[in-house]
Amino acid sequence: MRSITLKLVAAFLGIGLVSILVVVLVARWNTSQEFEKFVSSRNESEFVTRLTDYYRIHGSWDGVEEAINQTVPVSDPDAPPHEMKFNLADAAGLIIVSGSPGFEPGSRVSKSDIERSIELEVNGEVVGYLLVGRIPPQGAPPEQTFIRQVNKVLVYSALAATALALVLGMILSRTLTKPIRELTAATQAMSGGNFGMQVSVPSQDELGELAHSFNKMSADLAQSINARRQMTADIAHELRTPLSLVLGHAEAVHDGVLPPSLENFEIIREEAGRLEHLVDDLRTLSLADAGELSIEKQPTDLKKLLQDITAVYQHRVQQKGIALELNLPAELPSVQADTNRITQVITNILDNALRYTPADGRVILTAKEAKDGIQIFIKDSGPGIEADKVHHIFDRFYRVDPSRNRDEGGSGLGLAIAKSIVQAHGGQIWAESVLGQGMNVFIVLPK
Repeated sequence: MRSITLKLVAAFLGIGLVSILVVVLVARWNTSQEFEKFVSSRNESEFVTRLTDYYRIHGSWDGVEEAINQTVPVSDPDAPPHEMKFNLADAAGLIIVSGSPGFEPGSRVSKSDIERSIELEVNGEVVGYLLVGRIPPQGAPPEQTFIRQVNKVLVYSALAATALALVLGMILSRTLTKPIRELTAATQAMSGGNFGMQVSVPSQDELGELAHSFNKMSADLAQSINARRQMTADIAHELRTPLSLVLGHAEAVHDGVLPPSLENFEIIREEAGRLEHLVDDLRTLSLADAGELSIEKQPTDLKKLLQDITAVYQHRVQQKGIALELNLPAELPSVQADTNRITQVITNILDNALRYTPADGRVILTAKEAKDGIQIFIKDSGPGIEADKVHHIFDRFYRVDPSRNRDEGGSGLGLAIAKSIVQAHGGQIWAESVLGQGMNVFIVLPK
């Protein structure tokens, strides 16, 4: 049995059959017991009335046993003879009619037996005692017919309940397995290359959670594959430009089209260096993705580190006519960090800020102690970007303006590398921007 639907139907049917069988057996036994108690109670009352009537008519118990046996009706000719299971004692406690061992005619009934017996009264006077064992049934065949009819109804009800359990089991099993069938079809489609498949979420139970998790996994997988495809295309594009320049100039020099001058060799060297820088950046990101980015933490004087970085950029910002301001508190706690990696983070962000800050603009580098660590704040007076795009600036090869060439916009990996390094330090990095009001980048490093 390989189908889960058949397994569920069999399970539902098995549980239904067991439940129905238990109910039928209990109902039959309980019905028989309760009905027998009812009939016995009724027969007992009638029997007591017959005995008292006999004494009232005859004035004694003489001939009572023969009279009782003659008046017990038997409507069914095939029914077995009734077995007398009672004892009758007179007012003095002497056995008159014996129906069970231990109660011989003429013997005296004990006090305890008298207390358990039924007193027979005539005109307010106790004339005998009835010690009940089994009262002869009165009109037994109708009662037996009733029990047979009840048992027949129980059997028919059990068959109907079994059929209903089978139908409901089939409906419920198909309903329960429908999401599983949809998930199976979706996974088969994904294995064939159709990524991003979505299935309906039928409920909020475990199957609904499974469908929701599948949809999220499928969407994330499709997004990841698209991002990887885009990144591959971007890498090919980034490599093609410097390679074309290197090959073009080398072939031109080789063929004599261009002279083997220092200027032409410098162009080849710069483009080769650009290729090397791009390959190094890609290697850094691949190590970060694999969790193998080398981080050698040591006590770092962050204040001195920022001062040194600012000093390095002074000549460059003066050439562009940009003001680079450094705002530091008098005391700044040291942090456990990789000095070279943190320097790489700050320089990547500063390069990005200086690239987009116009002449006469300003870049402010601030650091302060915060509750959750040391916060570094870099603000520029560039054009800024839309608020709904700002979170994409840490994506690889992301460009706010796709028409901008890489000579102006860089490789698009600097901020992605900065994010990987900060996260490897257990810190956080994010950006805020309003179009036309510059960019603000925040870095928080744990103390």
